[in-house]
Order: sequence, then structure tokens, then C-alpha cells
Amino acid sequence: MKLILSAGFLRLFRAVPICLGLALLCASLRAQSARWSEERANAWYAQQPWPVGANFLPSNAINELEMWQADTFDPKTIDRELGYAEGIGMNTMRVFLHNLVWEQDPKGFDSRIDTFLTIAARHHIRPIFVLLDSCWDPYPKLGPQHPPIPGVHNSGWVQAPGAKILADPAQYPRIENYVKGVIGAFADDPRILAWDLWNEPDNRNEIAYGSVELKNKVAIVEKLLPEVFQWARDAHPSQPLTSGLWSGDWSSREVMNPIARIQSEESDIITFHNYAWPEDFERRIKELQQFHRPIICTEYMARSAGSLIDTILPIAERYKVGAINWGLVAGKMQTYLPWDSWQRPYVTISPTVWFHDIFYPDGRPYRRYEVDLIRQLTSQAMASDRETGSGLHSAHP
Repeated sequence: MKLILSAGFLRLFRAVPICLGLALLCASLRAQSARWSEERANAWYAQQPWPVGANFLPSNAINELEMWQADTFDPKTIDRELGYAEGIGMNTMRVFLHNLVWEQDPKGFDSRIDTFLTIAARHHIRPIFVLLDSCWDPYPKLGPQHPPIPGVHNSGWVQAPGAKILADPAQYPRIENYVKGVIGAFADDPRILAWDLWNEPDNRNEIAYGSVELKNKVAIVEKLLPEVFQWARDAHPSQPLTSGLWSGDWSSREVMNPIARIQSEESDIITFHNYAWPEDFERRIKELQQFHRPIICTEYMARSAGSLIDTILPIAERYKVGAINWGLVAGKMQTYLPWDSWQRPYVTISPTVWFHDIFYPDGRPYRRYEVDLIRQLTSQAMASDRETGSGLHSAHP
């Protein structure tokens, strides 16, 4: 456990009776593990460049296990593809970790995370790391991963921690150790932008895996999510914590579903997902402004569903909302294919337009206009920051 105490506090601690000193120490510990105040969160955001990036998985990995396991971790590909992002002005990536890789070899996993951070820093990119995820295959397994299913979107992605651990409360110390272990190892690392503790916690994956999902998954997550936030805070990270809202009515906490309410009450900064038309994206931003905290959209851009870089990114820039689209380089994840490929695989025909992703593996952009717009808007934001000598100045237009 790390404890940061000022010299003045230590002098005060030595000058008071032991019982009072212990009380002051406990109060200090509670303050360090509390949710950030609105003031602290907004002050932090004001010092950041406008966060723009993508959800990142190297093109030669099918899922987060293949990205991070020692045998398939590929710094060369990571370096090349983060270079594509740097070239268009992106400054963050959202990157998924996995508890099974950490359990297998904590020191080795930490070393690979450090290698990733070193590469990312060379490209002026500070990632948001995702620790847990409720999307897609609920039964992750270490070792070689199966090849992509032809014509199917994201056919190899796996959940963390997975259904077997979620179903057994006796296994929860494994989650606690992982959360505290990873965050504790990098709690003071300035190369990390934030921690996203649980991606879409109550997603039941009805289309792809609904028949094998835990029937009581939502109830389990509702009890466990607050504990995950507390475990993360117990590691005393210098970076903010979050979990992104992704479904339901957010017009007030009273009408939110229980998971969204927990996310909005526990997160230091507010993050959300939106794959809808631009008018819906803007409506969601306005709903989330009620919390008076920094806002980052950590998933957007589904071209055939109406969510385009062309229309979404200018809105995000106007509201000073961070924008992280799904997918950087098309590859084994096959997220350039649409969600409906689970019912109708695109084996003999290609989709009319790419669903996600920005680049081909060789660095060619799918649409030149998109990368030009990202470069233009991020350049303008950087120029504005240089003029003022700080990051963002206002979270609202």
C-alpha cells in the first residue's frame, strides 16, 4: 500500500497523541481512496490535450489475450500501428488488458505493459487501460487463440474475468488481486491517461452468446462493480477511474438502470459509448453534463449505423468531449464487418462500407477525408493549447 504524506503532516502526526494521530492517518487514507471531487476532475481535464484516439488492438491479434500473452506480444506491430495514429494527431488509445494473462505471470505482464507504454510514449500517446469486460465470449482460455471465423465481426474477443469466475464468489479475490496488482504497479505512471475499470458491465451479448451467458449476470455485476471501484481506489492511482455508460436512459439518476447509476456515481470522469446518429450523440452529451465532470466518449463510429467521424468528431470538439472511435487498423478482429455478420457472415460478399476501423494494415486510410479531418481538428486543438499554455479550457461550448 502506498501512502503519500507531506512533511507538515508528519510533523503534526508526531506532535499529537497516538490516538489522535491514528485518527488523522485514517482520515488521510480515506481521502486518498475517495472518489475525485468535481473540482479535482475538472482541474485534471483542463491540463490535458483534447483526448482523441481509437480502441486499439494490433491487427495481428484476434483478442486481448493474443495481444498480451508472451508468445504473441508483438512490439514491432504495435510500434508501426501506433505510428499511424500519431501521424493523424491522435494522443490516446483505449487498450484492453486481461486478468488471466496477469495471473499467469504478473511480472511478465507488467513488463509487457511497460514496453507498450514506452512505445506509446514515443508516439505521444497516453492510453486508457480497460481492466474488465463483459462483451463477447464469456469463456476465455489462455494459450493459442482460434483463427477468425470467416466473415464475422469480432469473432474471437473474450470477456474478463469470464463467466466461471463471475459465477463463483469464492473466486472474487482473484479479481481483487488483479485490479490492485495492475493499478498498483502503474499508479503513479504519467504515461497512462486513465483506468476504465469495466467495459459494458451488464452487456448480455444476446446476439452472439446469449444462450451461454450467466442468467443472473446483471445481478452479479450490480453487486461487484462498486467493489471493483473500491479495489482500484485502494491502489491509490494518480490517474482517474471510470466505467463507461452505454445503454438506457441517462436523463437523471432517478431513471437510470442500476448499473448506469453506479457508473455515474463512482466514476471520477464520465465516459460513455454511442454508435448512433449525431443528434443522438449530442443529446447524450447534454444529458451527461448534469454531472459537472469531464466527459470522454470511449466508443463511437459505426459508419452504416449513422455514426461517422465526419459528423461526430466536430460535435465532440465543440463540447470539448474526448472522442475515441472503435478500431484503428483492420485485422484479425474483423470489426470492419458489421454486427449483423453474426447472423449473416460476409463470406462471399463484402459490406458496402466498413463498419469500424480507420487504416488498412499497410497504413493506407480507408477514407482519406476522415484522417484529414482528425488531423485538422487535433492540430487546431494543439495550436490553441500552445497559445494558452495549458490543455482544455472549458468542458462546455
